[in-house]
Amino acid sequence: MQIAIDGPSGAGKSTIAKELSKRLGYEYLDTGAMYRALALEFDKKNFIDYEDEDKIRDILSNIQIDVIDGRILINNKDISNSLRDEKIGMLASKISSFSLIREFLVDKQREIATDKDIIMDGRDVGTVILKDADCKIFLTAVLEKRAERRVEQLKEKGENPKYETVLKSIEKRDFDDCNRIHSPLKKADDAVIVDCTNLTIDETIEKILDILSNCGG
Repeated sequence: MQIAIDGPSGAGKSTIAKELSKRLGYEYLDTGAMYRALALEFDKKNFIDYEDEDKIRDILSNIQIDVIDGRILINNKDISNSLRDEKIGMLASKISSFSLIREFLVDKQREIATDKDIIMDGRDVGTVILKDADCKIFLTAVLEKRAERRVEQLKEKGENPKYETVLKSIEKRDFDDCNRIHSPLKKADDAVIVDCTNLTIDETIEKILDILSNCGG
């Protein structure tokens, strides 16, 4: 069974998808983390000319990206703990608008999902990557609640973020994700909306499990 969970930044997709994968015994893939991984690599190279497609192809040809037990590896190096920086998140949103980069990752994501029971979360899983997923969820929450949750996540990492800064960052991510030319963020026609604004993690998971039971899960 393939389960697609899409939604805006800060809705809790990764947290929910990880826990669901544990409960169901399914493989889990965070597609957003893969974009962050590439963003980190491009940032390390101080690459800024995203109109230079030949250079992008050259960089991608030298990148091997793997996902093992939910950890992201670039050229056999685990970089998972470096992917939640706000700067990398913004850059990931930027590079995700370029077709060469999207094609590179979508091919890899489909390869990973082949013949597996898998839960995949991101922005375009149900609309692009797994169009024929057995069950599609669009997880969302109001902007302010998403910003609050993101602030708490950053504080847990020892950072001291300002709420207004995080709020504006997520608001910009929303605009960029929804208005990019290639694979914009949108609900798949056959996806079920789950608004978790006023739900706990456990309540959200139980609601999705109920939906899955009607999808054959």
